[in-house]
Amino acid sequence: MSAARLVLLSLLCVPLAAHAGSNPLGDAMTDGGAGEGALVRIESSIYRGQGLRYDYLPVNLYFGKNAYWHGDRIGAKHDLDAWSRVDVFLAHRYEGTPQDDHPEVLQGMALRQQGADLGIGYRRRFDWGTVYGEFLHNVDSDSAGSELRVGYKQERAHGRLRYSPQVMLSWRDGKLNNYYYGVRPEEATAARPAYEAGAGMNLQLALYATYPLADRWKLLAGISATQWSSSVRHSPIVESGLQTAVSLGLLYDHSPEPWPVPEGRPLWVKLYHGQQTDCDLAKVMLLRCTSTDTPEETRVSAIEFGRTLIERLNGWNVDLAGYIGVLYHDEKGYQPNSWQVNAYFKPFWYGLPWNHRVKTRLGIGTGLSYASRVPYVEAKDQAERNRNTSKLLTYLDPTIDFSVGDLFGVRSLKNTFVGIGASHRSGIFGFSQLMNNVNGGSNYIYTYVEFAI
Repeated sequence: MSAARLVLLSLLCVPLAAHAGSNPLGDAMTDGGAGEGALVRIESSIYRGQGLRYDYLPVNLYFGKNAYWHGDRIGAKHDLDAWSRVDVFLAHRYEGTPQDDHPEVLQGMALRQQGADLGIGYRRRFDWGTVYGEFLHNVDSDSAGSELRVGYKQERAHGRLRYSPQVMLSWRDGKLNNYYYGVRPEEATAARPAYEAGAGMNLQLALYATYPLADRWKLLAGISATQWSSSVRHSPIVESGLQTAVSLGLLYDHSPEPWPVPEGRPLWVKLYHGQQTDCDLAKVMLLRCTSTDTPEETRVSAIEFGRTLIERLNGWNVDLAGYIGVLYHDEKGYQPNSWQVNAYFKPFWYGLPWNHRVKTRLGIGTGLSYASRVPYVEAKDQAERNRNTSKLLTYLDPTIDFSVGDLFGVRSLKNTFVGIGASHRSGIFGFSQLMNNVNGGSNYIYTYVEFAI
């Protein structure tokens, strides 16, 4: 990861925003909302002979005043007026050759990796709909390609059903198209001639919808069809015809009505240091295995920043917070040291019997983790099992802590907490294309201090 990209991830704070252009989740809830869920996506593969591709996508949504996090996109936004706004965002690109189960036409070809794009967007709402434009450029040195999107969408409602038909034109440069759909000279065979895909224009029609099932549950659905440019369709590895996709998911909305921002909410700062463990996460959480005695003894150090988003959720002893942090991997010489960015939601429960004396919090963070280099322990374990690796994985952060101020009777330290936790990266049992179909991950046990400023 370049320094610029790392700084960008840190500044954006919290993947698509309400009415933010090509984002299929942008209308899932209003500003001030937060939610978590999952989405299943099925698409006809553009690669010849692969057939259908299935994907599982975790969905994390946060709609803040100036920042947002929508599953696979993080961004910052600025309203120019009541009708228009601009966005800067970092988005995941799902294109790429399959990591396993290669169709015959791709045998012997180098993998084309999924990418990350830095983008800037503009949208303008009118009484008759919304028009938008986005410019995206690859920033992880895979394709170094660019894409320009322009589109139109309408937002409609029928009873409780909200739906949004959309049309989008996207111009893609030759670098982007050729990386994913070209055939390099050294990859050419008698049945697969060398091919260089040039720039071209795609057309996409889509329909996205949400429907409330209960007070807090929403059904998400979408369908799309894409006509690819002739420069891509003529590639010997590409299936001709429309590329279609359908998606279906569930979203748990933490705020069915706009909730007030907690008054005087502080900025939480969390500092921690830990070491690799071979223990399973479940055993760590149950304190049945806490050993960090491993041959490699790789370590991590991190700083995270968080905000309390909801206090006393549903009247329970539960607060919901959002965090973003930067973690440093000390690989002990096994490979170059590296950086990692974590972003997650975290509910804290503080309903233990002694909380009126010493506030004690049990937390479990869930979100995403992006590593500039796959951590050594993950790469080693996955290589031994002949499995894929991925820089992007799901992230879990279970913790237990207590108030230092309550314990020692120092009022000024009431919002200073000390505790232990686990930093856990993993795939979703190989089900998610977003995470390279990874089945595996890594665990680190750490101690930390967290305080409010």
